[in-house]
Amino acid sequence: MEGSSEDGEQLHQDEGSEQEIDGEEVFGFESTDLGDDSNQVLAIEHVDIANTADQMLGINRDDLENDKQVLDFERNGHDHNSEQMLEIQCGNLDNGIDRDTVIDDQNLVSGAKDYLPPVVGMEFESYDDAYNYYNCYAKELGFAIRVKSSWTKRNSKEKRGAVLCCNCEGFKTMKEASSRRKETRTGCLAMIRLRLVESNRWRVDEVKIEHNHPFDPERVQNCKSHKKMDPGSKRKLEPSVDVEVRTIKLYRTPVIDTVGNRSSNERESGNQVDQSKHLKLHQGEAEYISNFFGRLQLTNPNFFYVMDLNDEGHLRNVLWIDSRSRAAYGYFGDVVAIDTTCLSKSYNIPLLLFVGVDHHLQSILLACGLLVDETMETYIWLLRAWLSCMSGRPPQTVLTDRCKALQSAISEVFPRTHHRLYLPLVMQSILDKLEVGASKVFQDVLNRTVYNSLKADEFEMAWEEMIQHFGLRDHKWLQTYYEERERWAPVYLKDTFFAGLVTFPPGDCMSPFFDGYVNSQTTLKEFFNIYELVLQKKHQKEALDDLESRKYTPVLRTRCNYEVQLSEVYTKEIFLKFQVELELMSDCFNVTQIHANGPIITYVIKERDAEGDMNNARNFEVMYDKVGLEVRCICSCFNFRGYLCRHALQILTYNGIEDIPSQYILSRWRKDFKRLYAPDIGSNVIDVTNPVQWFDHLYRRAMQVVEEGMTSQDHYTVAWQAFKESLNKVRLVADRHVQ
Repeated sequence: MEGSSEDGEQLHQDEGSEQEIDGEEVFGFESTDLGDDSNQVLAIEHVDIANTADQMLGINRDDLENDKQVLDFERNGHDHNSEQMLEIQCGNLDNGIDRDTVIDDQNLVSGAKDYLPPVVGMEFESYDDAYNYYNCYAKELGFAIRVKSSWTKRNSKEKRGAVLCCNCEGFKTMKEASSRRKETRTGCLAMIRLRLVESNRWRVDEVKIEHNHPFDPERVQNCKSHKKMDPGSKRKLEPSVDVEVRTIKLYRTPVIDTVGNRSSNERESGNQVDQSKHLKLHQGEAEYISNFFGRLQLTNPNFFYVMDLNDEGHLRNVLWIDSRSRAAYGYFGDVVAIDTTCLSKSYNIPLLLFVGVDHHLQSILLACGLLVDETMETYIWLLRAWLSCMSGRPPQTVLTDRCKALQSAISEVFPRTHHRLYLPLVMQSILDKLEVGASKVFQDVLNRTVYNSLKADEFEMAWEEMIQHFGLRDHKWLQTYYEERERWAPVYLKDTFFAGLVTFPPGDCMSPFFDGYVNSQTTLKEFFNIYELVLQKKHQKEALDDLESRKYTPVLRTRCNYEVQLSEVYTKEIFLKFQVELELMSDCFNVTQIHANGPIITYVIKERDAEGDMNNARNFEVMYDKVGLEVRCICSCFNFRGYLCRHALQILTYNGIEDIPSQYILSRWRKDFKRLYAPDIGSNVIDVTNPVQWFDHLYRRAMQVVEEGMTSQDHYTVAWQAFKESLNKVRLVADRHVQ
């Protein structure tokens, strides 16, 4: 029974009727008649990009007016509000309407929809918002919903969770079966489970998409859940920035306050948003971009891109993401770096990259963008578009440079994400801008100050001594870095998860994703020429690394059981780094208990210095929870790198723990974790009379076989044999039709 395990909560179940619990009032999404004069709704429609791309990127707005497949929009004149909200929604238009953003998403080729299917992790501001979203999604697809069950806190009317299901769920009771009412229930299992989480938001934590019955959009209009969606009483849903459903919210702010000048590492927004600005494209580049996207959309399932046009129809900004990047984000989207290196004036292409790190500590591409400028407005547009593509799930941590406009946009779009400055850029900037930066002595002092401080007061004292010793007291620029120290200094970031994207202390800094392929002289056409080649090489390397990790049998260097345990779990790259921690356990000694609070004990453990000198041994505090088997070291290696440090391992050993607790073995590092980069398979319910949906459905299934067939030689052999057998069967059907 759904929700029956909730401690201290009461479960309510319906009696099989369509009557909702507690008489909740239903509010629907505000629907917009796309055939009217509204200039605020932007529809997504699948188009033949190869034939219409020139019109999407056309310089003359007149070229767009007669195109019924491509859509852009025109900003309206809402002078009463400095913030004009534009929405990009999936939908079909009866005629071409001027708009100012063009979107296409191959995932919607089987029929554009306003609402994405529900996914685990979606969050809503209220229960009503969550109910309304699922109800609108159901109405659009052609089924009705009801509340199957809900629960409240004991002795309270406060709702804590609910299960919303298809109204075809279950079967009639014996009493109901004797009535003359037509049987409508089919035992359908489609549902979503909602739970109120700590942030006072409603999260989807279980989803079943598949239905066992055909949809009937006309019949369900009269169902109780949809009847409540009276147009006159519907209010506008404002889903959180974490969940954009199928809506990208774009806020156009006419004027941005002056912030300052910009440099390659410290860029800030200009005085005013110039809506007439557009990308400076050379002759033929617009056509090249359109052809590039058209070809990718034909060959890359789930490919997504969005274009932003100005009032004259010129291209301002563009964001694109391929299907593999969208799938990879599900595995490695916890920490994301936004690389703006190419936005400096020294580069020919205004390229921005969303980058993550995979299970081999290699950089992975999560999106690309071309930007007209670096205003807060542009960055908000970019981040909202990217977030919508990623099913409304923001990253846990975002790393950037010091661009003030980007920082402000992140606060707006990702309010609960940890925003930090990319430490290698900070350190390099300090060395480049100070006269003493070239001094080996200064570099050593700076590294010790930043990387060796275990507590905030240690860092602040060491920084003060450094400033005093090198005569940097009056250096105002350096002072601004110090004032932002809580965004970049490791001693302040111990509660932030970095997944090895930044190493503390410094190690091999991760190379830019297009390192060796893109430089300051690279043109836009040259970039698009090498784009797919680079991605192919990266994918091949990942496949080879996967194969090597599965076959890798490491040489064990200690007698510690932890080494045996994780040699069978971690990928080769991660295990070799973890093995270093195991070897350094021999430098740790003299474990002393200094405090106890019930099951939580605090220890101090000493560690010899790099030369093995015990006189310079450092003390590390480690907290250990005997009940929860939780361990945390003051060095915070687990948050920085994603695996336990030698100090924590020593305390586990000291307490007789033979195996590392499972919560400290992250799935993102496992070599036995099954990662599929095929696009989401989606529903099996398709229109059997629609050849486009045939292609879409078959292609997605085939891509799943391809991805799984690449995992090993045995998988490849089975997949290839299955393909041959399937092809022979299909040809037999064709031969029978000919006869």
